[in-house]
Amino acid sequence: MKTKTQALSFDGMGEEQLPIPKHKLHGWTHFMGLYAGEHVAATEFVIGATFVALGAKTMDILLGLLIGNILAVLSWTLITTPIAVETRLSLYTYLHKIAGGSMTKLYNWANVIIFTVISAAMITVSSTAVRFLFDIPAQLNWFPTDPWFVMVVMGVGIIVVLVAMYGFNAVSEFSGICAPWLFVMFPCGALVLMPALAESVLGHTTLSGWSDFIQIGSQSIWTGVNAQGGPGIGLLEVIGFAWAANTITHFGLIDMALLRYSKKKSYGLCTSSGMLFGHYIAWIAAGIMGAGTAVILKTSITTLDPGDVAFHALGLSGFVIVIVAGWTTANANLYRAGLAAQAIFHKHSLKQTTLVVGIVTVIVACFPFVFTKMLPLLTYAGLLVVPVGAIVFAEHVIFPRIGLTRYWVTYRKLIHSTPAVASWGAGLVFGFGLNVLDVMSFYYLFIPTWFFTVILYTLMAKKYGAEEKYPEEEAELLAFDRNVEAFQEEQARAYKMPVKDNTTLSKWLHVVSHTSLGIALLLACNTMFRSPDMFAYQANREIFYSIGFVCTVIYFVVSYWAMRRRKTLTETQDGLKKSISAPSLGG
Repeated sequence: MKTKTQALSFDGMGEEQLPIPKHKLHGWTHFMGLYAGEHVAATEFVIGATFVALGAKTMDILLGLLIGNILAVLSWTLITTPIAVETRLSLYTYLHKIAGGSMTKLYNWANVIIFTVISAAMITVSSTAVRFLFDIPAQLNWFPTDPWFVMVVMGVGIIVVLVAMYGFNAVSEFSGICAPWLFVMFPCGALVLMPALAESVLGHTTLSGWSDFIQIGSQSIWTGVNAQGGPGIGLLEVIGFAWAANTITHFGLIDMALLRYSKKKSYGLCTSSGMLFGHYIAWIAAGIMGAGTAVILKTSITTLDPGDVAFHALGLSGFVIVIVAGWTTANANLYRAGLAAQAIFHKHSLKQTTLVVGIVTVIVACFPFVFTKMLPLLTYAGLLVVPVGAIVFAEHVIFPRIGLTRYWVTYRKLIHSTPAVASWGAGLVFGFGLNVLDVMSFYYLFIPTWFFTVILYTLMAKKYGAEEKYPEEEAELLAFDRNVEAFQEEQARAYKMPVKDNTTLSKWLHVVSHTSLGIALLLACNTMFRSPDMFAYQANREIFYSIGFVCTVIYFVVSYWAMRRRKTLTETQDGLKKSISAPSLGG
């Protein structure tokens, strides 16, 4: 009877309010694929080209991006993952536990704003490919200059909003298919356009070694001179941005939602699949593609948008990469924005809040500044949520070490946590104040802001009740956790593990999909290494454009077919198990 009552109680709480059970944890390969897919997106075209326009130097890019992305991986591994694994809760649930409802509501508003802007940027990026098809001029101002571009944005945006409302699961599955293809296409674009850059700098289409690449990079890509003709950013700025680009998710702890499923704390290192490819190789490849397109079109990289760059690097596959990468990323972030809004307006359904947020997102997407200013937008968005991550870190990691009580707000049954709200507000004033005073590069503002908030929250919480002991409440929480564990053990016995599709046809489908990617990569290498002159280069490039697009079509068709077969097999086996376990009605 006790177990049944517990089950009813826990079922009423909802899955998000409970720790992730052991039977739903994932291995390291899951997170390698997850981060690879999430961090290879359409924004890489924008950011990679922006480093060129900002005037970074070649060696600063090669070394700075490596150092910055390694620091980001370590941030996930040492800060985010330990808290996620120890609590098995999302940041939203854990924040409510340590800071009360009012703080959580404020934080949800911040997430609505952040994810709306990111979604809008992705819709705008996808629209640059569509506008290219209709010969609409590139939109590089803060505001749209062509009414047809607005119509394109609205068309793309409506699709994104409807899918986020009704078909997000399908898009999530499709995103998993996109990751291997994106892994191949970014290097392909750089390989295809490198001979054009070599011709413009060296006078011939082939490279004899590493020194030629450095010379091409220094003279034609990362020149050290920005778009205005002045000195560009240096090594520290490159490191800072690569580290700060994902402060929302590591220092800001948003990725507790993902990493709470990890079996081990060391799986934070799996973020390297996204950082060292998506935010290293892809940014470098995007810079090469942008500079190569500028050479072919005899224009400045600042006059190009992602549609221009992707088409000249990849042909028709370029339209696919911009539309798909922008579309899948926009849907995921719009879904997050809808969830945050629904947590605020809980009387309305998720579909209703996603629709309202989606309308605002599409309006914002009509203004191109959301993608042309991606670097500062991402940095400032990170600065907005970093103080919240600092508050959670202080309570979870520091409080037990200095004798303060975790969850003191919950123990005292407080709805409002003055230390949490005041520390967040003070952290924002501190961080943005440093920016106004120009004390340091704004890429690094998150570091002093984080330390400032940790110290301030610790001191304020100590004064407001964290120093007290709550033995009865702690015993109640411990008993509750034990009951949750027992309840989840019951769930585990009824849990159906995902079915692995080992059928012959599915194996052949995987072979065909991987072969199509291999052919595309070989054709790109052929363009790079077997083009002794411009005539041969143009011929090889056209072969890559045409056959590479056929490979793209084959890859997506076959991969989607394999995914549908796997889902059908799982559904069929579940149906068989239910029919076998059902009580017999006949004699």
